[in-house]
Amino acid sequence: MSHTPESILEKLKNRQFAPVYFLQGEEAYYIDQISDYIEANALQEHEKGFNQVVIYGKDVDIGTILLQAKRFPMMADYQVVIVKEAQSILDIEKEEGMKQLEAYLQRPLPSTILVFCYKHKSLDGRKSLSKAVSKHAVLLTTKKIYDNQVPAWVTGYLKQKSIKATPQAVVMLSEFIGSDLARLANEIDKLLINLQPGQPIDERVVQENVGISKEYNIFELQAALINRDALKANRIILYFEANPKNNPLIPNLSLLFSFFTRLLTMHMAFDKTDAGLRKLLGQQAWKVKEYKQAMQVFPLGRCADIIHFIRVADLQVKGITGGNMSEGDILRELVFKMLHPVTKAMAVQA
Repeated sequence: MSHTPESILEKLKNRQFAPVYFLQGEEAYYIDQISDYIEANALQEHEKGFNQVVIYGKDVDIGTILLQAKRFPMMADYQVVIVKEAQSILDIEKEEGMKQLEAYLQRPLPSTILVFCYKHKSLDGRKSLSKAVSKHAVLLTTKKIYDNQVPAWVTGYLKQKSIKATPQAVVMLSEFIGSDLARLANEIDKLLINLQPGQPIDERVVQENVGISKEYNIFELQAALINRDALKANRIILYFEANPKNNPLIPNLSLLFSFFTRLLTMHMAFDKTDAGLRKLLGQQAWKVKEYKQAMQVFPLGRCADIIHFIRVADLQVKGITGGNMSEGDILRELVFKMLHPVTKAMAVQA
């Protein structure tokens, strides 16, 4: 049976250990969180020297892992065997390797805590090994969260640490950092170091600690587009060109794409009252005024055109089209198209 990260961690904190943990899936954050907790807390420090081993899948086969797992602990209640990068185990997808692991799963050594960190993929559910893992081990299968789930995750992460944050700050963290949970957690933890006791996280704190320029960032570019302020938009583009490391184009295109697809959804909504739009915006309900203004500036047809232009820019920055255009030139062309109605000739060329 599959478990959640929270249920597994709760039992670990109560020292309710299982003989085998199989942690798999696309989202490595939870796999690392659980394996790191076991590595740090299952044994006392003086027990780890003889009873804890970390091995890497690319260096071993199933037989070697099980030979280690079948050892008895020395002067401790448990021994811990952690297999990192388990998706690279030499024979985990071969018949003989699977048979060996299935046999161990049916009769694991109770004094061993065996942890498989099977990242970025999952076992083939049609094969017998997957069924044996589900039946006999603590199985965690992780999935990448969607972009619209990131603000809720950030809020929950901060709540666990008893930190308050404004809705604006949560959205800035979510949109600027993205859905990579490991990076999100790392950036938030670094930000918390600079907080005073009891200090909440607001927009200023995020700008000062997550490398966002107060005047020249993707959110200000978005505002300049809504206000049709071509001068400010071009100043921001020049700043991005001068600071490419802190302003890579692909993440910024992703943020613009999210904004305009959300705007397109609002145009097509049945209920366009403030209450209806707030419900549609969810975590970004506080931005309803900004979105309503954007709806006036960018009608339905223009939104569809702009989404197409963003897709073209994405292909250009990835080198699929666009020749040798620099990121600055690609963004400058995109912003021009956003701010100016497109003629039929330009549309055909795009």
